[in-house]
Amino acid sequence: MLALGGLLALLGACLASEPARPTAQAAGLLPEQEAALLQRLAIADRQWLPRAETLPSGAVRYHYRLRANEPRLSVAELRALIANPPSFGAERLAIGELLMVLAKAGVRLELGQPRKPGAAGEWDPAARTLRIQPRVVAKGSVEFARVLNHEAIHVAQSCSNRGLRSRPRPLGLPSALPDHLSRVLNESVYSQASEQERQLEREAYANQTRLGLGAQLVRRHC
Repeated sequence: MLALGGLLALLGACLASEPARPTAQAAGLLPEQEAALLQRLAIADRQWLPRAETLPSGAVRYHYRLRANEPRLSVAELRALIANPPSFGAERLAIGELLMVLAKAGVRLELGQPRKPGAAGEWDPAARTLRIQPRVVAKGSVEFARVLNHEAIHVAQSCSNRGLRSRPRPLGLPSALPDHLSRVLNESVYSQASEQERQLEREAYANQTRLGLGAQLVRRHC
């Protein structure tokens, strides 16, 4: 999501009990802030691990959550996941790399309400600020990595247009969207978006699951 108005510093109040640091602080996360974020993501990831419950009758009931547009799992698939649960390590590594690359580029990150109602995240080039809803952290590493990668693509779109504080412009990335993401662009949060803004969003949505791409683009363009 793009913001037309105008940091990489997570608000301490969102990650730990320490007070938020002034917005004049240099870009980047303090080591303890990044550690706290990754710890919260690890805790949130537990909700995506299936579990088996043995009923008094001896039958087994399986409990699990599905992400939007994912197919239901078979009993065999659930048993395999319980035996070899995902670690979400690739997502956390991608998050750590992207935080470092964004900080080096001079971007700030806030965990807080985006200015645009309904947005999960937004890039505000005039303030060099990338804002992500705190509820995204509560969804775990997969969702946080996607949103952060999405917004990093917008950062690169700005950098390709004369610099970090510039309005984004399309990078020429593949922008074909599956149906469930095409429908997102019809939601109220995009009701006033121009055709160019929609193209910027199509690029970001189409490539947000490509772990590492956001960091690569920011390195190249910023």
